[in-house]
Amino acid sequence: ASFAATLDRHSTDRVADVERHQPLRPDHLAYVIYTSGSTGRPKGVGMPHVALCNLMSWHLGDHPGQGDTVYRTPVGFDVGVQELWSTLLIGARLFGVPSEAQLALQVSQHLPGVADLTIFAPQSVLEMLAEEATIATKPLRFVQIIQAGETLRCSAGTDSLLGMAGLVLNHYGPTESHVVTSWRTKGLLPNAVPPIGSPIWNTQIHVLSASLQPVPVGVWGEMYIAGAGLARGYVGRPDLTAERFVACPFGAPGSRMYRTGDLGRWRADGVLEFGGRADDQVKLRGFRIEPGEIEAALVRLDGVGQAAVVLREIAGEARLVGYVTPAAGSTAGAAALDAGALRTGLSASLPDYMVPAGFVVLEALPLSPSGKLDRRALPTPEMTGTAHYEAPMTPEEALLCRLFAELTGAGRVSVTDSFFALGGHSLLAMRLVARVRAERGVELPLRSVFAHPTVRALARVLEGASADRLGVVVSGAGVDAATGAAILSLGQERLWSLSMLEGGRSSQYNIPMGLRLEGTVDAGALRVAL
Repeated sequence: ASFAATLDRHSTDRVADVERHQPLRPDHLAYVIYTSGSTGRPKGVGMPHVALCNLMSWHLGDHPGQGDTVYRTPVGFDVGVQELWSTLLIGARLFGVPSEAQLALQVSQHLPGVADLTIFAPQSVLEMLAEEATIATKPLRFVQIIQAGETLRCSAGTDSLLGMAGLVLNHYGPTESHVVTSWRTKGLLPNAVPPIGSPIWNTQIHVLSASLQPVPVGVWGEMYIAGAGLARGYVGRPDLTAERFVACPFGAPGSRMYRTGDLGRWRADGVLEFGGRADDQVKLRGFRIEPGEIEAALVRLDGVGQAAVVLREIAGEARLVGYVTPAAGSTAGAAALDAGALRTGLSASLPDYMVPAGFVVLEALPLSPSGKLDRRALPTPEMTGTAHYEAPMTPEEALLCRLFAELTGAGRVSVTDSFFALGGHSLLAMRLVARVRAERGVELPLRSVFAHPTVRALARVLEGASADRLGVVVSGAGVDAATGAAILSLGQERLWSLSMLEGGRSSQYNIPMGLRLEGTVDAGALRVAL
């Protein structure tokens, strides 16, 4: 009420130039929009008038059939600026949507007579819209669907929605520059990932290597943006501005370019393809992994609607976790998405190290206020085994159930659970063998973990393991008290066997060296040590 009263005291007339502190210039600030920072501290992006004017001039020339617009984007999101001004500048109407949760129903019920309706929506909102469209009372009709903010892709859920649109436009651009490329199509192939298109007016995109050299056509590099659309920088953050807005070696003296942190590559026809975030790449057990590649493989599986893959720390180590939602129209819903089936489906097209250790099925992926996927809001996974729990019956099964749980982080392990289905891998398998050796004194062959990955099957191997066949780890000097013979471990037996195969004369594993001992030497201790 006090804010409204303050506004009422001001004139509603247009501001005259004589009332300004100084003449309004194109490089003056038009608005500030805050974007999230990796440290949790939001960054205010200051956008000048010239950038907004350039964007609107291009938009009006490139989108002649936009018409009325479903206004659903919060004003704190840069797409909301484009939605608002592009519609008002052509004298069209804005239809506000108060609740995004029932977007499809509101559009189909309240706007059935609007023939030239346009909607701006990121991929995650399109997925939700497509799902709700299956239960809407009337079919949804859009003359244009403009997607920005996420990677556009035609999945099983969105193909019909995108097919009904007169035109689908894929826009790309960070908050620090707004839209800088655009690509249009009439329809998308199933599971296709379209390009992000060509630069808009007065904009240059440079795809550069780590040494800021242009990369050849078809080669991935980091995208830098130059031209009229750049923001002035981060408000009150000169250090961060200098880090991200750097000198442009390809333009006029004093020109700048913005380092996006996004990967891109040029096609031979002058169109850009988007390769995800450069810092979204994760390194897991020595492998560099693109989570987006796993997400694309997940949405190709039957019954999967949306997918997200993140790197989480589980049981003290980093592991991939997949989050999925049921596909639109699925009668079974979330119950139909079985972790085992998802793992099997991914294994058919991806290497083992790219298959997530765990899966979480959600009714819907969490979204930020701007409609993008909110990865920070994804729940912490609970590693569990099979739904049909069977308790251990033998000491060996009880030992392995406990070790499986400790190494994989699983809350409960059944004797029918597989070590690898719980998130185990080759390195964890080696740790499992070491733990069995330490607690039972039996050298369990590593190959047996891969051949018999369930608790029940591996327990039988453990029961049959004998000291004569596999060797045993003993304390003290490692000498059999009855015979006086040394008891060898499996590794010692292997080296002894190799030596015997070569007649006992091989020095392949010998490391010659000389040591000078000073002071009094305890001959007995030295003998035992050797």
